[in-house]
Amino acid sequence: MIAFRNFALRRGERLLLSEVDLALHDGQRVGVIGRNGCGKSSLFAAIQGELEADRGDVDLPARLRIASVAQETPSLPDPALDFVLSGDTEVWAILQSEQAALAVEDWDAVALAHQRLAEINGYDASARAGKLLHGLGFTPDTHQTPVSAFSGGWRVRLNLARALMMPSDLLLLDEPTNHLDLDAVLWLEQWLLKYPGMLLMISHDREFLDGLCTHTLHLNEGRAKLYAGDYTRFERQRSEHLRQQQIAHEKEQIERAHLQAFIDRFKASAARAKQAQSRVKRLAKLAGTEPVRAEREVRIGFDDPPKLPFSLIRLNHAQAGYGTRAVLHRADFRLEAGDRIGLLGPNGAGKSTLVKSLVGELPLLAGERVAHPDLQLGYFAQHTVESLHAGHSPIDHLKEIAAGVPTQVFRDFLGQWSFAGNRAFERVDGFSGGERARLALALIAWRKPNVLLLDEPTNHLDLETREALAEALSDFGGAIVLVSHDRHLTGLVCNTYWRVADGEVAAFDGDLDDYAAWLRARAGKGAGKPALAA
Repeated sequence: MIAFRNFALRRGERLLLSEVDLALHDGQRVGVIGRNGCGKSSLFAAIQGELEADRGDVDLPARLRIASVAQETPSLPDPALDFVLSGDTEVWAILQSEQAALAVEDWDAVALAHQRLAEINGYDASARAGKLLHGLGFTPDTHQTPVSAFSGGWRVRLNLARALMMPSDLLLLDEPTNHLDLDAVLWLEQWLLKYPGMLLMISHDREFLDGLCTHTLHLNEGRAKLYAGDYTRFERQRSEHLRQQQIAHEKEQIERAHLQAFIDRFKASAARAKQAQSRVKRLAKLAGTEPVRAEREVRIGFDDPPKLPFSLIRLNHAQAGYGTRAVLHRADFRLEAGDRIGLLGPNGAGKSTLVKSLVGELPLLAGERVAHPDLQLGYFAQHTVESLHAGHSPIDHLKEIAAGVPTQVFRDFLGQWSFAGNRAFERVDGFSGGERARLALALIAWRKPNVLLLDEPTNHLDLETREALAEALSDFGGAIVLVSHDRHLTGLVCNTYWRVADGEVAAFDGDLDDYAAWLRARAGKGAGKPALAA
């Protein structure tokens, strides 16, 4: 059990949490939710002893084994499989001692290492590490690739695999689905359902939370409240709690008014002095129920495009890839006005390649791309957030794409994207990942595109912003092509799906549940995943 007793947490000058009293128990899978900046990651740091409580205590069991995902990955020469395997420190130490003993031909030490491996069931450790890598999208031919050869997103996956490899009683996961494709998210969900210890998970993916969580810990306005059930059940419970709180507040205000009126009328009356005094005491004992304060709504919107031709983009017999390596063969794809297409496919199969080909960013190896003259693209790539200019404000970014527009017009527009007041002039260096992603989407919206090509736009966005984005995309008058591991967003926005797999692009007759079933069947047949492009 983990117990918080009158716990308060401060980061710098800011008090994040106060008066937290709750207990978490073994076997619970807890989704930790709340708006960006409310203290979720700081809470994890406090549990790991990296931050001291401002007040109160966090009581942890003795010898509690905690696993978490490292934020950085050194540029190591170690093979990916060894890096993940070393997450099981006990097994890894025995394997290293065995290698050292073999080097000097100390057969007694080798025999002892084998005995210790048998005692802790360590002989299957390499196989377990390989399964973790495979589930997270690494093909067998990449298992011996040095860690240093992988890109940042793939190193995040390696860190996740290493954390899952580590024997633990408590697993802390902070946004584990970022940098994962839908197939890896589905695999991770199934793996975590079998995890025997306590799971604390920060996530902004409501389908992921609904599929996993037995409890939901909501951080809001410095308080932490634990709800039984998944995210959807939390929403219902919180809505009812707020409704009852508002009713209680209104009843209390009526009673207060009656009591105060009697006191004011008879406080000077000798005959009614005792009655007035009793009402003074009653007034002092009222609970002081707070009114429900409406949370600031996140606002997002895409204007309808000035022009919307029917046939927007076509790929005819397209071969797409990199250099001389073709990823997609003879792909035929068309995008027409009103289309809302979700791209599905195993990791590395070519979804991003298809999107880049539609944009025109990636020249085709063969075939043709036909675009309407009035085509106006809005393209959000996985690297778009990193392309924002350090030292520049949101206003500065808008001035770069629309010179000569009055500053007040920019301010009004940015206010619609929750960058109101002085926030429009703040440097993006201090923005959170979610704020950067929201600004990148705002810059796209400014251009009034008639086609939105969105490749994983929800990374770093909190739940409220994702809901606002889903609503904005649903209202958008142009066409949409979406790649996202967020099943809730995809299900709300897309009405047709195309599957990218085995070098082919084809319409998929089914929904996301059908796609999950297709993935399971594919895995059962032993279908290999495409090679990793590091």
